[in-house]
Amino acid sequence: MRLTFIAALCCATPLMAADITVEDAYARASRPGAPTGAMFMTIHNASETDDRLTEARSPVAQIVELHTHIEDGGVMRMRPIEGGLAIPASGSHELARGGDHVMLMGLTETLEEGTTVPLILVFENAGEISVAVTVDNTRQQGHTGMGHGEGAGN
Repeated sequence: MRLTFIAALCCATPLMAADITVEDAYARASRPGAPTGAMFMTIHNASETDDRLTEARSPVAQIVELHTHIEDGGVMRMRPIEGGLAIPASGSHELARGGDHVMLMGLTETLEEGTTVPLILVFENAGEISVAVTVDNTRQQGHTGMGHGEGAGN
């Protein structure tokens, strides 16, 4: 079944489609005029079935990928996530700075403070969810605390 729900998000307003809830979605550019940016949020799954975020799309970037940080020889490097992100039944997964995130490459427009940009999240079970993500380039590290998802810190 394909579910679509469109809403503008503010920091405290969750987006829901079936049993998936997206909270605290925001985007940042790496610097003013940068060719890259990233999006962060917390995804909750209230169902009794695991789900998986398999893809993200946005018209504000030529390439949109699910990314994580991997330690490589003592240096943290970003890498695409193969196979998507597990969203456990009755659980959540945080996309946060320094951890898993939606990577925007080849930005087609400037991520201007206070504006919203569209994002489509594609889940194995919940289908597509459309989210209007607020640009907040002033947000500091560690907005909600979980990091890489299941209990890891930032």
